[in-house]
Amino acid sequence: MIEDLWYKNTVIYSLDVESFMDASGDGCGDFEGLTRRLDYLQALGVGAVWLAPFQPSPDRDDGYDISDYYGVDPRYGSSGDFVEFVHQAEKRGIRVLMDLVVNHTSDTHPWFREARGEVDSPRRDWYVWSRKRPANWNRGMVFPGVQESTWTRDPQAKAYYYHRFFDFQPDLNMDHPAVRTEVRRIMGYWLQLGVAGFRVDAVPFVIESTVPGEEQGTLHFEYLAEMRRFMQWRVGDAVLLGEANVLPAETAEYFGTDGGTGIHMMFNFWVNQHLFHALATADAAPLADALLATRDIPGTSQWANFLRNHDELDLGRLTEEQRAAVFARFGPEEHMQLYGRGIRRRLAPMLGDRPRLELANSLLFSLPGTPVIRYGDEIGMGDDLSLPERDAVRTPMQWSAEPHGGFSTAATTVEPVIDDGVWGYGRVNVEAQRRDPDSLLNWTARMIRLRQECPEIGWGSWEILDTGCAEALAMRYDWRGNSLVVVHNFDARPHELVVRPGVEGGARLVSLLAEEESTADDEGVHRLVVGAFGYGWYRVGGLNYALRRERA
Repeated sequence: MIEDLWYKNTVIYSLDVESFMDASGDGCGDFEGLTRRLDYLQALGVGAVWLAPFQPSPDRDDGYDISDYYGVDPRYGSSGDFVEFVHQAEKRGIRVLMDLVVNHTSDTHPWFREARGEVDSPRRDWYVWSRKRPANWNRGMVFPGVQESTWTRDPQAKAYYYHRFFDFQPDLNMDHPAVRTEVRRIMGYWLQLGVAGFRVDAVPFVIESTVPGEEQGTLHFEYLAEMRRFMQWRVGDAVLLGEANVLPAETAEYFGTDGGTGIHMMFNFWVNQHLFHALATADAAPLADALLATRDIPGTSQWANFLRNHDELDLGRLTEEQRAAVFARFGPEEHMQLYGRGIRRRLAPMLGDRPRLELANSLLFSLPGTPVIRYGDEIGMGDDLSLPERDAVRTPMQWSAEPHGGFSTAATTVEPVIDDGVWGYGRVNVEAQRRDPDSLLNWTARMIRLRQECPEIGWGSWEILDTGCAEALAMRYDWRGNSLVVVHNFDARPHELVVRPGVEGGARLVSLLAEEESTADDEGVHRLVVGAFGYGWYRVGGLNYALRRERA
């Protein structure tokens, strides 16, 4: 049954091991420290954690340049420490997802060292080569303005190798059957150690055939089917969560047209970008259109919704006018922007105050799909714009007002802790907010609990309701005989929303956030007053929804 799919009604917490907790005192987080913080994650209410890469790496790209897929970087501990972490997470009902970064390796990986050595090396065709520099050698860069090319000459190989990302990250040739077999071995290894699935990095580049001189080759969605089939043979309820910033019309093939051959979940970049446009302009219509454009997906598939992640806030899918509006509101200075398309700030500094933070997070938890929250956003952590590129949003977690924010006992930390100003750990930390019942941390925990008590959002169907207000978004969810209405006002002024639930029991709406309810007039209309940057969650017909829930 669809109700057995655990990812339909959970909250995922995204973190970097190196930035979450340092137990060894060397200034870099490790798995022993992360294990010690599982009680915090359990109390917060998250159902799964997504770990950024932690395998051995030269660490020139925050671990995304992997040199050994079958180990743990010594900075983070041992494989035994990882297994203990997974075991303790499972005891607390928390699943562990890990990054699967197989579109490229580090140039220090033994495979690439062997490939560049001899033309007839068995590993040679594991990468993509060209004897001459392709005409499009300086096009298609993922990091424009920082990255200079996608083809780089290797003097040892006497040929050019392809790299969608940095020149120290040569792309694997996924068209080679042996490479895909090795990817399945990597998946099998970590599944055996207890992971519940993978966040697949840069999915379009994983399945793309690269031909020298051509802009883009064929996308082989059958490669995703191979990965899913193998994974579910090994662990039946494991999931693939894909990073694919693609247009709505292109999503069907990523999920699999029959709902059982592609990735289970995919980040909804389209909705994310239009969500920030709504936050910047108080115009809800483009967000409503984005939701409708991404509505039709297979029943076993799921969108993963997010506000911020470990990268820049990518606005590349917006129109130039829309992007300019978001830049003007949330990243007006050039050093706040990145790659000409994004903003390298954390959520709290961008939005600026508590009402907007609550609005954005309430919206996140109420969007169709699974919410993914970034570590530190639950306490309103800030950014460090003095750090290069995306490092600005990857600073250590702020646990307390103790030195280094309670992150480490080392004299210095590998990544600098934000130690002064508005966002310094003396002002923004877990321990202070844990003791404050009105803190953002405790508010977030309550909203996570509320989200998990509303399975309609994860499993049900939904409709956008007319409100008579361009600045507001209202949605109704329906599942097994119960309905839920959520409303959000993006404006700095309060508005009266005219809402018709349009379902049985719709004459009565009972708030899930306050002791209040609304009764419809004779025409079935509710007039809901929503404050500036306000929001509301309402049960249709009353609070005995569990008694009314129909059998599957």
